[in-house]
Amino acid sequence: MEREMNFWDLCVACARALGKACVGIWHVIARMIRLTCKYWYIVVPIVLLAVAAAIYHTRKDNIKYRVNAVAYVNGASLQQFEKAFEPLQSGQLLPDDAKIRPFMWHKQAGYFNLFRVVDVHHDGIADYVDFKRKSSPNDTLEVQMHDRVCIQFRTPAYAIPLIPEIETAILEVLNGNEALQQAHTVYVENLKEEVAFNHRQRIKLDSLTSAYYYNAGSPAAMINNEGSGVNFYGDRKIRLFLNEIYKQHVHTQNGDLRLQLATAPVVLENHFSVDPNPVMTRMKCVILFFLLGWCAGCLIAEIIDRRRKIAEWLKA
Repeated sequence: MEREMNFWDLCVACARALGKACVGIWHVIARMIRLTCKYWYIVVPIVLLAVAAAIYHTRKDNIKYRVNAVAYVNGASLQQFEKAFEPLQSGQLLPDDAKIRPFMWHKQAGYFNLFRVVDVHHDGIADYVDFKRKSSPNDTLEVQMHDRVCIQFRTPAYAIPLIPEIETAILEVLNGNEALQQAHTVYVENLKEEVAFNHRQRIKLDSLTSAYYYNAGSPAAMINNEGSGVNFYGDRKIRLFLNEIYKQHVHTQNGDLRLQLATAPVVLENHFSVDPNPVMTRMKCVILFFLLGWCAGCLIAEIIDRRRKIAEWLKA
């Protein structure tokens, strides 16, 4: 009867499996080194060709950069926005006359992607963009903003001067989406009503404070308790609603700002900016192509080394 495996047995089994994997990898590397020495006239040229291809691929004008911008989504949900963004990601279902088509065709813009924007301090201000996709929609500490999203695409170095035109073409596709336009229309109407209500409430609070103040008696008989928003007149306490007025003023300003930004279904917080770090540096590309070329050369050398066995196996 087999005994039940405990934690120690599991650790031992994992260590043995890891050891076997390391030994297997070492045998493969040793075999590749032997093949390189034996068939150097095959492996070395392939490696050199791979390195030359890497250098050509990472020439100055061809190095690709990430380009980012945070967008306000006015009215629509992020799910609706993602649906409208799909044609840019897939390159399909775009209108024939879409201005973005030539840029995508000439590979001046590609690899379109979306990243969530996170609000850490719960103040409605974007704190960082979740490029690593570690945040969760259910997280209550680092909240994903429901009205902002980061748009990213890649462009080669020679096309960086064309970014303003690419930006215009992207916004044309997004703002031309019918679902986003409908959501934006309803959003603006509701927002205008909210802004008007906020302004009326602020005026009412000002009037209410004035009524309390001027009906209380002689201002000279009042004692001001600074910082509390309260005045004392004799044995009476008269509230000036300073805290309420301040909160209403901030709320009104936020509404005015949202209305000012709601000029279209999608508005950029800032223009697209280029990440100074390239997607693939020359050193990384050379190392990657070197390893691929070495593996390809060793594979060809292995086939040549075992050509007789392979021929016999094919004839069998």
